Amino acid sequence: MSAVPSTDQNKAGDEIDLLALAANLWAGKHWILLSAALAVAIGVFIVLRATPIYQANALIQLETRMGGAMALPEGMQALLGDGGSGAAAVDTETEILRSRMVVSEAVLELDLQTTARPRPFLLLGQLPARLGLPDPGLIPSRAWGNEAIEVNTLRVPDAWIGAEMELQILAGGRYSLALPDGRMVEGEADKPLRLAGEEAFLLDIARLEGPAGRQFLLSRISTAEAVEEVQQNLAIASVSRNASMLRLTYKDPSPQRAERVLNAIARAYVAQNISRSAAEAENSLRFIEEQLPAAREALDHAQQVLNAFRQKQGSVDVEYETRSLLERATWLEAQLSELALREEDLRKRYTTSHPTYQLLLENRASLEKELELIRKDTASLPDTQKEIFNLSRDLAVAEQVYTQMLNRSQELQVLRASTVGSVRVIDSAYSDGKKIAPKSAQTVAIFLVLGLMTGTGIVMIRRLMRRGIRGAEEIEQIGIPVFGTLSFAPAAVSNRKSKGFIPIHALQHPDDPVTEGLRSLRTSLHFGMLDATTNSINLTSAAPGAGKSFTAINLAVVAAQAGQKVALIDADLRRGYLRRYLRKEKNTPGLAEYLARSKSLEEVLIPGPVDGLSVILTGRFPPNPSELLMRQEFSALISRLNETHDLIIIDSPPTLAVTDPVIVSRYAGASIVVARHMETELGEVEAVRHAFERAGSKLSGAVLNGYRQEEAARYGGRYQYYNYRYSYQSEKE
Repeated sequence: MSAVPSTDQNKAGDEIDLLALAANLWAGKHWILLSAALAVAIGVFIVLRATPIYQANALIQLETRMGGAMALPEGMQALLGDGGSGAAAVDTETEILRSRMVVSEAVLELDLQTTARPRPFLLLGQLPARLGLPDPGLIPSRAWGNEAIEVNTLRVPDAWIGAEMELQILAGGRYSLALPDGRMVEGEADKPLRLAGEEAFLLDIARLEGPAGRQFLLSRISTAEAVEEVQQNLAIASVSRNASMLRLTYKDPSPQRAERVLNAIARAYVAQNISRSAAEAENSLRFIEEQLPAAREALDHAQQVLNAFRQKQGSVDVEYETRSLLERATWLEAQLSELALREEDLRKRYTTSHPTYQLLLENRASLEKELELIRKDTASLPDTQKEIFNLSRDLAVAEQVYTQMLNRSQELQVLRASTVGSVRVIDSAYSDGKKIAPKSAQTVAIFLVLGLMTGTGIVMIRRLMRRGIRGAEEIEQIGIPVFGTLSFAPAAVSNRKSKGFIPIHALQHPDDPVTEGLRSLRTSLHFGMLDATTNSINLTSAAPGAGKSFTAINLAVVAAQAGQKVALIDADLRRGYLRRYLRKEKNTPGLAEYLARSKSLEEVLIPGPVDGLSVILTGRFPPNPSELLMRQEFSALISRLNETHDLIIIDSPPTLAVTDPVIVSRYAGASIVVARHMETELGEVEAVRHAFERAGSKLSGAVLNGYRQEEAARYGGRYQYYNYRYSYQSEKE
């Protein structure tokens, strides 16, 4: 039965993975910091460049609407109600506030269709003006903050609506204006500018300040576009669920302009509310005034008919019982007339199925039924009494209807004159001058987080895309033995990138782990070369930067310190720089001169920095390094040095860049490829091996250089793809 791993072991594995991830992020901290700094810089630029936005606030109270109820009888006011309340009323008034009817009044009052602004910079916008940078006068057309324009009137033909016109300040308070049709005209501040043949055009500038050459952009947009822009910047919200109050906010780049626009909207809203309330009384008053002449005429006619009948019949008095019926019938007729007036008013408000309208119909039916009974009672009266009754009833009804209509007319006149509306502005628009956008700290913080995330993503993607060798076991898996692993030496990298002479690491840091690794490499090579034809080692790499020259000079030093007689040859006749370790000049005679037969071995073989070490530098870089290395002189050189030295180290160029290492490998006892940890790809090492095998040579082994423990995380899988990114050309003299 297989053993089940314990929970502690699982936790340990997870902890190792987390540590490896943290190590990877720490190794790429420079990318993360660079990305964060760049993101913060972009965030700061966006914040400084963005137009600051300010906000104005106002408060409006919604009151109970009483205008319509006052036009009805007292008994119907409770049934008619206040026209809505609560959330429905708030929602209704909110939509009215946002409507084009209200907003367009504010747009027209403030002439928000006209815009005039200084011409901004192409990329910076109005950033110099906001930062208060001094105007150097180099770009006079752009906005620097020392310019101002105020337009009283701008009218343009319909075809020019929405088109921008360029205005440029001239000397003496004058200006030039580029029209949308391509014409250029000139004008003067404080004087209206009109165009011949364009009666619809008018420009009146009240204020124009700035140096000559400063440019402004003028335009007039349509009313619909201006209304839409105001609606987008206007926000309306209920103060609370139980309070019939609305809070209005308006956003604008200018706090003063935000206050003006919001106050104009509030005024337009209150005005339409008052107009609506007065309109109800106006409609009722108009109807009653239209009926008054007919009522007066009916009263006069009833009076004349009754008087004529009495004169004809003589003085006829109505008995008490008949008088009671007359008074009751008169009252019923008056009530029916009153209901007729109310029905005409309700018909404009509600449909016939509305409860208020239905109640009126029921009341009228009840009154008509009672009136019909009275008519039946009067049917049995004598003809004279009956006629007197009918004529008196008609007169009383006409008189009462006329009186009621006069009273109602006076009521509605008072109501129309005293209408104040059902809304009230509690707080007029006010802006505290604090910008609400952009939120500087929040924006920069967001960009900082995005920068850190981007940097982390870059590090992780580079880690995933980097298929560099992560351990010696990867090289050994492809059949190439690893003779040694050298730790990363930061000083060596910085010295390599610097100019001038380079210190030898083994001499400066004899007890460093890197030096100990070189000693271990020396021992491994000693036993690994027991079967070699010569005691020479050809050190090469796949690409530049692997550290083969560093390995060659330091390996030669530790071998010489161990008592061996070592010869170090710089065979990189294109870019060799071992001379920098030995503090020699660039054109010091060396291998190139020897192979060209211009110098002898004794002339090019110079003593090294330690006893037992001799060095042959490259000499002057030749135009044909490969041809020189193929000469018999190079083979003879190796044979002569092999007789007098215990170890010969040949520093060759990168194999995947040039063919020189393959040529050198024919005469060397062993060929070693130097691979840099996490940079040299496994496929590159395989390509080096194939290059040697195609030339009939053999790659004896490898050295893993620049090993970093914190980057040696555990990764699975094999890396099948690689590419060549080499540029290895001879340095010019």
